[in-house]
Amino acid sequence: MPDKIVTVPASLPMQTRREPIAPSTVDTEARSVDVVFTTGAAVRRRRWTGWDSSVPFDEILEVSNAAVDLSRLNAGAPALDSHSIWSSFSQVGVVERAWIDGKEGKATIRFPREGIDQAADRMFGLISDGIIRNVSVGYSIDRAKVIEAEKKGDVEKRIVERWTPLEVSFVTVPADPRAQVRAADQTSYPIEIVETRSNKEAIMPESTTVVAGDDPAIIETRTQPVPPSAAGQQASPAPATPAASEMRAQPKASSPEMAAASDTEAIATRAREAERERVSTIYDLAGRLNLERNFAEDLVKRGVSIDESRRLILDQVAAKSEETRTFSQISIPLGGQDERTTRRDAVANALLHRYSPTLFQLEDAARQYRGMTLLELARESLADVGVNTRGLSRDEVATRALHSTSDFPEILSAVTNKTLRQAYDTYPRTFTLFCRQVLATDFKAMHRVQLGEAPQLLEVGESGEFKRGTLGESKESYRVKTYGRVVAITRQVLINDDLDAFTRIPAMYGNSIAQLESDVVWGIVTANPAMADGTALFHASHKNLAGSGAALDVTSVGAARAAMAKQTGLDKKTVLNIRPAFLIVPAALELKAEQLVAQNLVPAAISNVVPQSIRTLSPISEPRLDAADDKTWYLAASPNQIDTIEYAYLEGQQGAYIETRNGFDVDGVEIKCRLDFGAKAIDWRGLYKNPGA
Repeated sequence: MPDKIVTVPASLPMQTRREPIAPSTVDTEARSVDVVFTTGAAVRRRRWTGWDSSVPFDEILEVSNAAVDLSRLNAGAPALDSHSIWSSFSQVGVVERAWIDGKEGKATIRFPREGIDQAADRMFGLISDGIIRNVSVGYSIDRAKVIEAEKKGDVEKRIVERWTPLEVSFVTVPADPRAQVRAADQTSYPIEIVETRSNKEAIMPESTTVVAGDDPAIIETRTQPVPPSAAGQQASPAPATPAASEMRAQPKASSPEMAAASDTEAIATRAREAERERVSTIYDLAGRLNLERNFAEDLVKRGVSIDESRRLILDQVAAKSEETRTFSQISIPLGGQDERTTRRDAVANALLHRYSPTLFQLEDAARQYRGMTLLELARESLADVGVNTRGLSRDEVATRALHSTSDFPEILSAVTNKTLRQAYDTYPRTFTLFCRQVLATDFKAMHRVQLGEAPQLLEVGESGEFKRGTLGESKESYRVKTYGRVVAITRQVLINDDLDAFTRIPAMYGNSIAQLESDVVWGIVTANPAMADGTALFHASHKNLAGSGAALDVTSVGAARAAMAKQTGLDKKTVLNIRPAFLIVPAALELKAEQLVAQNLVPAAISNVVPQSIRTLSPISEPRLDAADDKTWYLAASPNQIDTIEYAYLEGQQGAYIETRNGFDVDGVEIKCRLDFGAKAIDWRGLYKNPGA
């Protein structure tokens, strides 16, 4: 008797298979590669027969022009990175052409021009170098014939008679060539399954049983054996079982067998729908909670129920949250607070742009506030916090804006702070080049120890002892002092729309603070204060003061350099060989200093040549020196070689510091500007003075 064939409708997700790439087919000029995407070889897969049990089967692809539908590939199918279909960024190329060559399916894949896509360039480079050597095809099955095992030890075979390639992916080499994986795709494609039973078994279908297929989303219909006496009644193939929708449209069955088949099909339909709902629910929950795709796939493959999957997904989310590190010092503002901060910054930016369009570029969020007066902005700030300003006078709006919970005082403070800081940072402070900056932890006196050099090493004879040496030291001390001023922005400023009151005036204060720092440091140089040894900073006994003044020229600078090089340590023996790095002059000598150290000037006479060692000096011109003497000039070493003058800020208060509060003595906002600063000459050996002539 012939085999019994039963055709039933089902669905399968996209399948994948891997094939090796032949590196010789890579065309670097055309940026293309020819691949064999299928040979039709048997691939061992598994189908689930219960929640936690499965049986193997072999899937065999027929490869012929009649079996393979190449329309999708030849229409420009994508070439992907590892079957990732969730974003266009995963596409690294396109299928230019696909064809069947004997028992092989082949395709030409083209990559984009170099430099357009980094991921595509990387993939083409890995393929060209033979690093990526496998290609995998994603396909849908249109018709498959199922042949059950005839004897113990054999496995079921599924011969795919019609199938459609959907995409080609470049993948890594699997550990087991037969360990195939499914693409992460929830989309199912219709499939016609043909079942074939052996003549050794009864072939008259008595009842139909629903079992899970090779994917949890697949429901197959299998026939059960009947007594041999009934087999002879079916000598020819029976017609295909109709779909459930078709059976519902037909008249009521006229025999018990047809009624049983109809009930069975209804049960199978409900089972398919329930299974599809389970699969889609699991993938949806996992996706919304940002869980990994393979976690959801594991739940689907193991047949976990929806309720149990919800519990396991929540446990996984809780486990991931426990692994997340938290930082107590980071605060995340609430939505309303963040919006309020954004609006406040935008208003401040609009005012700063109005003050100086070149220094402060107008941001997009601030364009809506451009051109508004101070009083209009004050009214806007009150409205943002729910204050009704309708009917209020200009004076009342100004008063409430400065003394209410609106953002206007903070906006004024931000504008004042930025203008002051910008002016402070741009003021030229020339002393920073040769002085060292430190931070003071408090206002107590800071003691700076000037260590003497290590004593010379002495020869140690055989079985001799190492002799001990001592370090001499000298101590300098100074403290940080506080300087400050209060600026008031009154309601009159708002009413008069006087923007200069909290832009130009604070900028002037920023300049004055930077000037104060320069006054303190350069005052040390010009005042020539006493050091801890009771001797002035520049003194003959310190060997850093020229005996007689000399004009600024090669000879006098050379003598000053030699004097600094011959400075000794506190032991009066060790030569320090200090090399000056800066030539410090008053503004009156600036041009002469620049000519002396210029790198690109060639003198007419050899006698006027300036040695390279002098031309390496960096000139520093400071007009504060002119007030003391416009002929005196100095040399200074780098603070990295030896201490010169040290300046300090209070820790956490570097530079100008701004504080604001609602005024009590004045009707407005008070802005306090403060500077905590101090400076002191630490070592005289890194400085040299020539009175000039």
